[in-house]
Amino acid sequence: MNMIRSISIVIPLYNEENNLAPLCEQLSCVMNQLKLESEVIFVDDGSIDASFACLDNIINGDNRFKALRFGRNFGQTAAMAAGIVESSGDVIILMDADLQNDPLDIPLLLNKINEGYDVVSGWRYYRKDSFAKKMSSMLANKLISKVTGVVLHDYGCSLKAYRSEILKNIRLYGEMHRFIPALASITGAKICEIQVNHNPRISGKSNYGMERVGKVIMDLITVKFLLSYLTKPNYIFGKWAAYLFISAILLVSICIPLGIQRAGLMGGIMILAGLQLISMGLLSELMVRIYYESQNKPTYFIKERKNFKNLGK
Repeated sequence: MNMIRSISIVIPLYNEENNLAPLCEQLSCVMNQLKLESEVIFVDDGSIDASFACLDNIINGDNRFKALRFGRNFGQTAAMAAGIVESSGDVIILMDADLQNDPLDIPLLLNKINEGYDVVSGWRYYRKDSFAKKMSSMLANKLISKVTGVVLHDYGCSLKAYRSEILKNIRLYGEMHRFIPALASITGAKICEIQVNHNPRISGKSNYGMERVGKVIMDLITVKFLLSYLTKPNYIFGKWAAYLFISAILLVSICIPLGIQRAGLMGGIMILAGLQLISMGLLSELMVRIYYESQNKPTYFIKERKNFKNLGK
């Protein structure tokens, strides 16, 4: 396993002007201690305060700090995706800009990466949030762990470390950033979780609200589909079509002898619905092939190569 030579710290932000200077001071101390080639990429997600002006002052004083600015608010997932694309480190660390994530935990994440893990997820064990927020988060984490099969105590913690070859192989949409560990499991990534510090918010206000719940649920359905049926979508549609066909046969064979006249109509509707599902499955199969073949994208991920040489050279 390759040891870490360089790191990229990607930090999306929205209206965090008062937190940026102390955060950069803390990050600078940590990077000096690590003695690794380091960069910090801030992504301003369309802030309407003076956040980008603060970043401009910081960047002029230290070339390890970089900044991107969106023309409008696109959301945290889009901001993370932009920072990931621009990053160049062997390991990419994602974290928030609100000072609730502690930069002093970064060396702990890197130690786990050096032990051979591909993804290290932070767990805010002593979380400084309201009881209602902690309870809703606990239920969400249990649901996500159950659905995805990747068991973590704290999917919502932004502080995570990834080997770059794993993270750059993942495309992020919607509110998918919280599901990155689950998506990384598609490649066979080795995942662990460690306890990290969690500080109370001192300045600014949280950008999370109940309106995200619906988005998260829809994205969770998408993630489950990707984990289970990404390369074989016809299996899920075909399975439900089979259930409908069997139910239609049973309905007709049981109900018609009993004189239930509408059983034939219901059976016909169920058969038509089953045929529709099969058609959707075939269309999905075609779309999957277009997705992979148009990008020359393989349906597998090679983690390591050894002793491969080009013939004739």
